[in-house]
Amino acid sequence: MFLGHFGLALAANSRAPDASLGTLVFAAQFLDLLWPTLLLTGVEQVRIAPGDTLVTPLAFEHYPVSHSLLAAIGWALLIGAACRWASGSMRVAWVAGALVFSHWLLDWVVHRPDLPLGFGDSPRFGLGLWQSLPATLVIELMLLSGGVWLYNRSTAAKDRIGSLAPAAWVLLLLLVYAANLLGPPPPGVAAIAWAGQAQWLLVLSAWWFDRHRVSRSSARWSPA
Repeated sequence: MFLGHFGLALAANSRAPDASLGTLVFAAQFLDLLWPTLLLTGVEQVRIAPGDTLVTPLAFEHYPVSHSLLAAIGWALLIGAACRWASGSMRVAWVAGALVFSHWLLDWVVHRPDLPLGFGDSPRFGLGLWQSLPATLVIELMLLSGGVWLYNRSTAAKDRIGSLAPAAWVLLLLLVYAANLLGPPPPGVAAIAWAGQAQWLLVLSAWWFDRHRVSRSSARWSPA
């Protein structure tokens, strides 16, 4: 899952309007932001195996720290607590924690049974939607479209950046997703990990352009 995680982050803004979209994207993508570093350090392993599923050439062999069910629950609690401390808002804390855990749930839908329960030799889960490219595209695009609609419905642009940058950001997500689907398999695990680190730019850019938008319910906003 890729677009769907960002779609949920966009949608969550309507439930936590005081939270920066950058924070919400960080929470929704946290497991995949952690994973590349664990690959680079050898803590977790992935294998390039074209045909493993119809959507991705990656076979996820060992990733309990980032993507086990128990770890996802723990990370959700930790990120939620950090957001509670940083924002002083229980609503932001609950939404951020829920987004962290939502990542595992969405991955459970698309992955083949490779998501571990915990550490060591544990049961693995996954419904395997990635075996169907059309079904995967429908789910991904529905989640992203719904998130964009809710974000635009609950926020308004304060200036030209707030109007144009979100559309450019969504277009970039679509281009990255298309490149992953249509491009050749990655040349190696290190390339996967460094490309994954580039997702931090998506977090930072969401934080940046969200500063140029404001909640429609906020008294601070007035039409130009």
